[in-house]
Amino acid sequence: MKNNTINKKEIEKFSKIAEEWWNPEGKFKPLHKFNPIRISYIKENIIQTFKLENKKTPLENIKILDVGCGGGLLSEPMCRLGATVTGIDASDKNISVAKLHSEKTNLKINYYCSSPEKLKIKDKFDVILNMEIVEHVEDVNFFLESCNNLLKKNGIMFVATLNKTLKSYIFAIVGAEYILRWLPIGTHEWEKFLKPEDLISIQKKYNLKLDKINGMSFNILKNEWSVSEDKSVNYIAKFIKN
Repeated sequence: MKNNTINKKEIEKFSKIAEEWWNPEGKFKPLHKFNPIRISYIKENIIQTFKLENKKTPLENIKILDVGCGGGLLSEPMCRLGATVTGIDASDKNISVAKLHSEKTNLKINYYCSSPEKLKIKDKFDVILNMEIVEHVEDVNFFLESCNNLLKKNGIMFVATLNKTLKSYIFAIVGAEYILRWLPIGTHEWEKFLKPEDLISIQKKYNLKLDKINGMSFNILKNEWSVSEDKSVNYIAKFIKN
């Protein structure tokens, strides 16, 4: 019987650098660069799917679960956009950092040290964010099944991860970790990367239908990320629960 999606080695790796979450020039600098494009993609797609008004706080009354929330880099902007946010992470240190930061910024976010299969809640969520997390979990199948159990019917699940290609190995591991030193060495394991077709077939088993899939590309000259057609390294998929 499967009962755990936590990979202890991965948790330790991120716990060690938990203090760095909110330092835009620190170990999570690439994530800070990546964040604006993720926020606008998620926001626009939620507005479109649920036919919300595009006002200052368009995500009012939308319940979001941010899985593997880290220090709260996505939870906080979602809360500012009006959503009711719950953030979970299997690292106690990450949750402490996230709680402390949200208190400083006066944001009401429910943070729990938990994995999706262990989260006990009454109400399900409208939206689940699985951003840059599936490549760090113990059992992707069970992880996605557990997340699906927390999602409302017609709810949205976003999954952003790395494709399993030679290009992703060269760019995300050799380039980002060893040459450019953007990320600590050992941040990623190529074996854990997931091809879009594999992700789609796992989600299908849990009645999650692919709504759209996009690449996320980094322009080294402009020093910025953009949504693109190139899914060979980073990609983001949006699923809707039947």
